[in-house]
Amino acid sequence: MKKIIIFQVLSYPKNFFNALLLILLFTSCSTSRKLSSQLDTTIEEHPAFKTGFAGIMVYDPTLKKVIFEKNSDKYFTPASNTKLFTFYAGLKILGDSAPALAYVSRNDSLIFKGTGDPSLLYEEFNSSQVLDFLKDANDTLYYSPPSVQEKHFGPGWSWDDYHYYYSVERAAMPVYGNYVSFNFTPDREKPLVKPELFSQFLRKDSLSTGNSSRVLRDRHQNIFTYYHPEGAEERSRVVPFIYTPQLLTTLLSDTLGKPVEIIEPGNTDFSESKTIYSVPMDSLYKRMLQVSDNFIAEQILLMSSGVLSDTLKADITLKYMKENHLQDLPDEPIWEDGSGLSVYNKFTPRSVVKLMEKITEEVPQKRLFQLLPAGGESGTLKNLYKAEEPYIYAKTGTISNVHALSGYLKTKSGKILIFSFMNNNYTVPSAEIKAGMEIILRNIHLNY
Repeated sequence: MKKIIIFQVLSYPKNFFNALLLILLFTSCSTSRKLSSQLDTTIEEHPAFKTGFAGIMVYDPTLKKVIFEKNSDKYFTPASNTKLFTFYAGLKILGDSAPALAYVSRNDSLIFKGTGDPSLLYEEFNSSQVLDFLKDANDTLYYSPPSVQEKHFGPGWSWDDYHYYYSVERAAMPVYGNYVSFNFTPDREKPLVKPELFSQFLRKDSLSTGNSSRVLRDRHQNIFTYYHPEGAEERSRVVPFIYTPQLLTTLLSDTLGKPVEIIEPGNTDFSESKTIYSVPMDSLYKRMLQVSDNFIAEQILLMSSGVLSDTLKADITLKYMKENHLQDLPDEPIWEDGSGLSVYNKFTPRSVVKLMEKITEEVPQKRLFQLLPAGGESGTLKNLYKAEEPYIYAKTGTISNVHALSGYLKTKSGKILIFSFMNNNYTVPSAEIKAGMEIILRNIHLNY
């Protein structure tokens, strides 16, 4: 006799699955509230955050949901987080390669002008397009300076930082990164100088004392004073030079091995000029974002203005971006320069989060994460946020009493969150602020 097995199909009430969904949502919300409470308590009670002012927003772009925020609508000095705005400007205005040179031919003359490209003879880049073009030219070379000259320093920059590597001058046609490098070795009394042309402007400081080598530049002229005690260890120093069109043509003539003359600005019609391109823009973006190169950031604004108009001025780019691509930010950005050296820059964390969301619409994640510093692995985050696998991909920003970090946070559950965390006016060492921030961001990484 065969056994007959009867399966009973359970009949659940129609609203069962709706109830189950509500339970799951309640559990999720409860977890989020618990996490949010923990984060809020950390900011309120951690000693690092007691002396200053902190603002943060963490956003889930998939759910379109704010995970946590505190003072996210308040304005902060962003320092080098400003470079994220500069990056976005480059994405919206410039192409895949940097415009390196604009030129016209007149009879037996080749007349060229700068486009703001920072890569010419800058040792960080392998770019020979401009040099090869000028070397191969059979015509007499003439450089045409801009009739409207951008100021060498940005608004709100510290005036007495002129001889520090991070305060390189802006220019229409930079060369050698607009700085001089000095390499001290134990067996040499004088440093090795590059470009070598500047060795004639080197003076010895015989009055200083101490164990470390150093170089200072005169504020108003390219005179460099060095101090190198006997037996001091090998050391390199980078010092910005004072940029002039005359210095540019002198350096170019020296490098090319043939004369480059200056032609009066405004006397050449460039309306039908041709353009030479140099390095991929991603190579500029990567250096700007990874090591926070101020010089490249400022030059990206100038290059962008040259695409938008016939004038190289950062304000042209800033105005265009504010009117055409940043009008949907929650709070109006107070954006004054490309690098973040200006203390006039002011952004809110929630506006930076919105900017990062816009950037994700322009750049695939793989490319974006390769450009940004990765926690524990690269750039300015190499020694921070260490883990078996990077979970922070973000831009740092640090000046006196300011530290900010904005970018992307990868959670253990696989979610990609957008965050902006800004700290201003603290009096503790920046290391303490960074340690407190890591506690908060790692908590989100592990528990969301």
